Amino acid sequence: MPARPDLHDLIPRDLMPRDALALLGCAQMAKADAFAIAGGVSGQVLMEAAGRAVAVAAMERHPRRTAVVLCGPGNNGGDGFVIARHLHRAGWPVRLALFGQIEKLRGDAAWAAGTWKGPIEPWSPALLDDAPLVIDAIFGAGLSRPVEGDIAAAIELVNERKLPVVAVDVPTGLHGDTGEILGGAFQAETTVSFFRAKPGHYSVEGLRRCGRLRIVDIGIPTAALASIGCQTWLNAPALWAHLLLRGDIADHKYARGHLTILAGPHATGAARLAALAGRRGGAGLVTIAAFRSTMAAYQAAEPGNLVAEADDGPEFAHLLADERRNAILIGPGSGVSGRTRDSVLSALGARRRVVLDADAITVFASEADLLFGAISGPTLLTPHEGEFRRLFPDLGGNADKLERVRRAAVRSGATILLKGPDTVIAEPGGRAVINVHASPALATAGSGDVLAGLIGGLFAQGLTPLAAASAAAWLHGECALQFGGPGLIAEDLPALLPRVLQSLSTFN
Repeated sequence: MPARPDLHDLIPRDLMPRDALALLGCAQMAKADAFAIAGGVSGQVLMEAAGRAVAVAAMERHPRRTAVVLCGPGNNGGDGFVIARHLHRAGWPVRLALFGQIEKLRGDAAWAAGTWKGPIEPWSPALLDDAPLVIDAIFGAGLSRPVEGDIAAAIELVNERKLPVVAVDVPTGLHGDTGEILGGAFQAETTVSFFRAKPGHYSVEGLRRCGRLRIVDIGIPTAALASIGCQTWLNAPALWAHLLLRGDIADHKYARGHLTILAGPHATGAARLAALAGRRGGAGLVTIAAFRSTMAAYQAAEPGNLVAEADDGPEFAHLLADERRNAILIGPGSGVSGRTRDSVLSALGARRRVVLDADAITVFASEADLLFGAISGPTLLTPHEGEFRRLFPDLGGNADKLERVRRAAVRSGATILLKGPDTVIAEPGGRAVINVHASPALATAGSGDVLAGLIGGLFAQGLTPLAAASAAAWLHGECALQFGGPGLIAEDLPALLPRVLQSLSTFN
């Protein structure tokens, strides 16, 4: 898992995140560079700082050996010339290869090339013969076409030989915005990027290809963020912990909210897991709305769960007459049925805080417009990729996960949490959070039910959809990470929540 940017000298606001967590797309990073240059920091100063930082990272992470610096024809290549100079000054044997012609370099890249007094070689596979450390300074995050020719061959050979790679900005071939692999990409051990991370660093392929991610300060003022208008952040407690750390001595169970969960005729464990997570997450009361025929099963289970009868949509709607039921979760084990469909529409019509998961999404696969038209209050959809495609079939094939979740949020009028190792959460207004704080151990039956219940419990306490989803996704992942090894099952997760929640005091 890549290192997180440091959290320092920052002031929390209501999901207006601490500046260190901001993620910048390629165009936004260009604006940050321009902001710094307009303020008197020259491009050469920025390039020098970037190259020096990569060289330092390489020397810290690897024993001294021959370094082969692969430079591209643009500013990433310029960084490479600076890196080579600093490694050489530190006593490292350095060979530098340029993909392109030295006389065609322009601007700061040409200046950087002029500071390198060693030989400049063309690419040759022989450069890799002595198992060197490879510095990838070919292309940066904004690559817009597939790699080909000698560059593609170099990537393939370096990966095939499993040589250690330190990448500048992103591994060449990885798009910084989308995380898409454009023809091929280096497998890096370390990636050094500048000022702020990019969404592509935290995509699935970014997590696979970047290795250890280091974000370094190269002299761009933090004030650049305000001029850019950031809309995307990496998930961490610094965003939302202050919203969970409440200690009002006048609190009572209804002040903590009442989550109601629609249970189905089968898969009774799903609603139970969701209910337990909702309670562990802080909801004052949790009711399972069940068929009469299954009520005994729920009543004999966890004694803290309330159980109410709801054999059909009208009975569930009757439960909502109690306005203290301020949060509704439908989906975990609810069943793909008319009862689920009618209950969703009732919950949305009551303008309560609504979380729709699993069956509550699938039941509208052929009626997406009906669902979207009914959304008028705070609503969160939590699909996995298959469920997402059922509601948004035209968005399913888009490689840019962040963009398609944003578009889905605008179309539906709901906040969308699209699950995965790179979970993306986006609200209709455009703000988005990427969560990579998770474990492969969460790939177990019932894990999603725990997540949905935890979101519902936080929702009941008054958090916004974006805040509730972001907090729940991180807490869910932290529970799995604290479990610490194989053997995790969904039932383990709620029991770990108290310890995880107590640890949040360090973020306030």
